[in-house]
Amino acid sequence: MSKLAEFDGPVLEIDKLSISFFTRLREIPAVMDFSLTVRPGEAVGLVGESGCGKSTVALGIMQDLGRNGRVVGGSIQFKGRDLNQMTTEELRDIRGNEIAMIYQEPMASLNPAMKISKQLMEVPMIHERVSAEEAHSRALEVVTDVRLPDPERILDSFPHQLSGGQQQRIVIAMALMSKPALLILDEPTTALDVTVEAAIIELIKDLGKKYGTSMLFISHNLGLVLETCDRLCVMYSGEAVERGSINDVFDEMRHPYTQALFRSIPLPGTDKNERPLVAIPGNFPLPHERPPGCNFGPRCEYFKAGRCDAQDVRMQAVPGNDRHQTRCVKFHEIEWNAPVAVGKLTSKTEIGRTILKVSNLQKYYEVAANALFNSGETNVVKANETLSFEVRESETLAIVGESGCGKSTFAKVLMGLETATGGQILLDDRDIEQMPIEKRDAKTVGEVQMVFQNPFDTLNPSMTVGRQIIRALEVFGVGNSEAERKKRMLELLDLVKLPRAFADRMPRQLSGGQKQRVGIARAFAGDARIVVADEPVSALDVSVQAAVTDLLMEIQREQKTTLLFISHDLSIVRYLSDRVMVMYLGHVVELGTTDQVFSPPYHPYTEALLSAVPIADTSIEKQHIVLEGDIPSAMNPPPGCPFQTRCRWKPKVPDGRCESHMPPVLTLADGHQVKCHLAEDILAKMEPVIKIAAE
Repeated sequence: MSKLAEFDGPVLEIDKLSISFFTRLREIPAVMDFSLTVRPGEAVGLVGESGCGKSTVALGIMQDLGRNGRVVGGSIQFKGRDLNQMTTEELRDIRGNEIAMIYQEPMASLNPAMKISKQLMEVPMIHERVSAEEAHSRALEVVTDVRLPDPERILDSFPHQLSGGQQQRIVIAMALMSKPALLILDEPTTALDVTVEAAIIELIKDLGKKYGTSMLFISHNLGLVLETCDRLCVMYSGEAVERGSINDVFDEMRHPYTQALFRSIPLPGTDKNERPLVAIPGNFPLPHERPPGCNFGPRCEYFKAGRCDAQDVRMQAVPGNDRHQTRCVKFHEIEWNAPVAVGKLTSKTEIGRTILKVSNLQKYYEVAANALFNSGETNVVKANETLSFEVRESETLAIVGESGCGKSTFAKVLMGLETATGGQILLDDRDIEQMPIEKRDAKTVGEVQMVFQNPFDTLNPSMTVGRQIIRALEVFGVGNSEAERKKRMLELLDLVKLPRAFADRMPRQLSGGQKQRVGIARAFAGDARIVVADEPVSALDVSVQAAVTDLLMEIQREQKTTLLFISHDLSIVRYLSDRVMVMYLGHVVELGTTDQVFSPPYHPYTEALLSAVPIADTSIEKQHIVLEGDIPSAMNPPPGCPFQTRCRWKPKVPDGRCESHMPPVLTLADGHQVKCHLAEDILAKMEPVIKIAAE
């Protein structure tokens, strides 16, 4: 039974909350005048860019602000009691028992040296003083509830023996062990594959209903919030700027920041040439440098000097709907349904000749069967299996699939960081699959470059931006003198739209988006012809994603670059790619133009991927397909079709062929390839996964 039975008011009531952090120099206000209510059984979403104060609110609720942080105004009431007035003992009773929190990184919550059973059993044994037998019984129940296979084996495992999705399910199980009244989820699925994310979200919703738990769901993903929450609060620079039901905020938004967020994400219908994304101009203000009046003012297209910056802006109700509120003085004057002022339209890039040809590429790894004791037996991991495709000049080929499907392994072989086991990679007419990077000449190294996922890890923290780009120019043999290289470095900063003054800055002085631009500048230092972009925007805020994506497209048009775009975000893939290659367990299971891959007939795996994509649009209807189980191990792949253990279409194939034979590659209309045993007439009857609801 839920712990809400004895209280019938709001589970959580935050009123005019202000939180500051204190340094030797100054007070830094992190959250100001923030109010939010969560009712029994309700799921409320909290969205906004990095640094807006979402996690600070969560830590304030948990009373875990550290030595430097403290509540300087307002109150946080949990079931009618002010958390800020509680003693340490009272808080200890509530934390983990009545209020539980799930963090973004599951291993931050798990002890690597303790078995799962002991970690789960601790919760009721400490908070409710139950016996070990009762605690074990409860642990078994919640592990079953979170749909983990073979619960007894899972309980007897250590965290490192589980996949990322399984670890996150254990953290959810731990949070639910005491059936809390309030569950705070801080970006709980950011590090997970889109298919695992879909399963986890489904699980969270079902368990919320089962236990009657109220939820505060913190995310920057508007699509996830749409699928999970009843109400929504949008934050910007420490303040709530809009509150309301999902339909209020998604369909009748009344704050310019909310509108700008939606314009910067690739919803169905956006097109990189005809309907490009609109990035939010300017940068997020630092907490101690906020502008007067409206915090969003300097970046707002509706800003009016002398009015928007005259005084502090308070939340006010939208007429006719007192549960929908906005922090904007001009909201009743703005034409919210006016068409978007489209940015610079561009013509479709002319696709050139084939410059990269991959034929039957294989990459196997030999690993010891027992790495701990280094036994003589070895197992083979088939990371890439018979990859065949071509890429042309100025083309964007997206490579999609779950973790472990072989996307990054292929990128390593192409870059020369690994050599192929078999098959061929032709760059123009040069064989490069057996040529490690140390044996490649500077021209070849410069022609195939990479933009990495995390801009924070790719720059040298002790070297200026300019020096890092010049170093790349030296490696690629560009320029005959330091002066020539400096001139080229400044031109590269121009190319990625960074001020030339940034040449003298250190990486710590740059935002995430600015660091990623430096990474792009460095990739183009050697006149790259092929750029492998490995999740280049997944670590960035949605507003910054639009600007970086647009930048990559613009550079591609100017330089005629070929872009291999590795991603799990199918919304961005649909927006920017010309063709899409879907990989599963080392195999290419589907290959075609973007329109072909996003419209039926699909490979059954592509169909499941599309169903898993959260889309921030209330007019979208999706087929509901949740993949059961985890992706199999490449060390021990299933016989026959690699996808057959998770495929809902397998019963449609006669003779058990899926379990015994590798599927053939079917070539459908206009070169669309699908690796599947399904008959063409069955494929032709597939329904669209994503539909725009009829008006």
